[in-house]
Amino acid sequence: MNPASFLTPVLHDTLQVSLPLFRTELALAATIVLVLLVRMLPGLRRLDSGGVALGGVLFAAWYAWSDLRSLPGSPWLVGTALPERVELFTGLLVFDPLTAFIRFLLTGVLVLFSVFTRITGIPDREDAADFNVLVLGATLGMCLMASANHLLAVFLAVEMASVPSYVLAGLLKGRRTSSEAALKYAVYGAGAAGVMLYGISLLAGSLGTVHLPTAATRLAAIGRAGFPDGAAMVLMLGGLMVGVGLAFKLSAVPFHFWAPDVFEGASAEIGGFLSVASKTAAVALLVRVALGFGMPAPASEPVPQAAAISVAAEDGQARDADRAGLAPVRSFTVAVIALLAAVTCTLGNLGAYGQTNIKRMLAYSTIAHVGYLMMGVAAAVALAGANESLAATAISAVSFYLATYLFMNMSAFLIVAVLRNRLRSEEISSYAGLVKTSPGLVVLMGVVLASLIGLPPLAGFVGKFLVFAALAEGITASAEGSILLALLVVGGLNTVLGLFYYLRVVKVMTFDPPPADRPQPSVGLVSLSGAAITAFVVPIVIFGVFWSGLYTLARLTGGLFPD
Repeated sequence: MNPASFLTPVLHDTLQVSLPLFRTELALAATIVLVLLVRMLPGLRRLDSGGVALGGVLFAAWYAWSDLRSLPGSPWLVGTALPERVELFTGLLVFDPLTAFIRFLLTGVLVLFSVFTRITGIPDREDAADFNVLVLGATLGMCLMASANHLLAVFLAVEMASVPSYVLAGLLKGRRTSSEAALKYAVYGAGAAGVMLYGISLLAGSLGTVHLPTAATRLAAIGRAGFPDGAAMVLMLGGLMVGVGLAFKLSAVPFHFWAPDVFEGASAEIGGFLSVASKTAAVALLVRVALGFGMPAPASEPVPQAAAISVAAEDGQARDADRAGLAPVRSFTVAVIALLAAVTCTLGNLGAYGQTNIKRMLAYSTIAHVGYLMMGVAAAVALAGANESLAATAISAVSFYLATYLFMNMSAFLIVAVLRNRLRSEEISSYAGLVKTSPGLVVLMGVVLASLIGLPPLAGFVGKFLVFAALAEGITASAEGSILLALLVVGGLNTVLGLFYYLRVVKVMTFDPPPADRPQPSVGLVSLSGAAITAFVVPIVIFGVFWSGLYTLARLTGGLFPD
């Protein structure tokens, strides 16, 4: 074989196709190198590594926004639209609307997180470079999770996001609880990674490939043949094992054990990062894997215009056949995701009762919200086989929920971190009587908690309403309508459950008397920390009232499904 005949298409794919659509990740990687140079070279140590990191993140965010606004159907499109779906690096990754949207969210998280840490003072100057490298490295892995198109890329991306997170959880080196949190996180993560890798090997051995679109095609052929020779058992076992790794990243029951201890032991800053960025990437990966195995992928190669009609007809017939063959896979996937969603949501809300530490309470709150997001994913998978336009709406609902969840949880953890610096405590009881000294802060915290409950007219209400609307659409439009009806009931009941423990925090702040042994500090809104908190909370109100612009952005992710 002539080496040039092999290298030429690979180089063309890498340089002409893949790298231009990989600019966000390249910017993050370059920023990591720059921060390491600031750390290592004596002449650069005077530079602020946090400022260098923020500059690189802003470049990455600009690239992410440029890709997002260039998607087909974008109202902000300038110039030529990007293709709807392009496989990168010979199929390891894929660029599509979901990739573009999640990249934009993750870089947005980094921008807010940089402001967050500047306000609260963690990390200090000595640890800042190491801290920023770990955060950027974890985010780079999360971007790869959102674009994984290959099961080995899934595994590598999950590990790339997880390993820096283990170190970040133990950042508070002087606290035993922080070290214990990091150890527990690492041990659970290693176990979940091993199970996931074994599941990938089972699927690879059964299907002969780990490329998701190819795996879906072969799975459809096996489904049309009736899953002969016990293939169903091996495939289900492999799928469930891969699901273990996804459930660990999601903090879904029963793989949620690490979350409350890690959130309590780690700093509030790291808790906010893990609760938002990690869960955003994990939900995107769940969508990627669930739809990757449950739906045939659209063609990504350009078709000559003269042959477009006949090729489109053949492709349509092939997709219909594959979609029918994958029906049992979708039913199994919906049942598993729905069961985990219902249990995760319920246990998360029930577990939050009785918590005395605000970070543990927010950890259980994160688990509960993961359950709501998984409900939207279950609706999307169920609708994918019946009505792709409705499935696109369900994906848009999940995307909108993720965007609003970013502001809700980052605001909550920012308030916790600011109060920790003033009160030297993260116990809910220490917030007693704050309304007398910091009424503006109490109002902002009340807005955040009301949005987490899902009360109108706040962004949390709109996000939850859209997910529930997707469930309602699926009740009549999909074959799994009874499962989605049960999820809708469970989601409604859990919304009521969440009302009590969120409002308990407001009750402590407003009605409980302040401690007699020490005066409560004043956190005014006319201050650096107060202005930052206000800036984080204002979008929650804006997107609750004027939510059409953000929803238009979220609807671009519906381009996962071809017209």
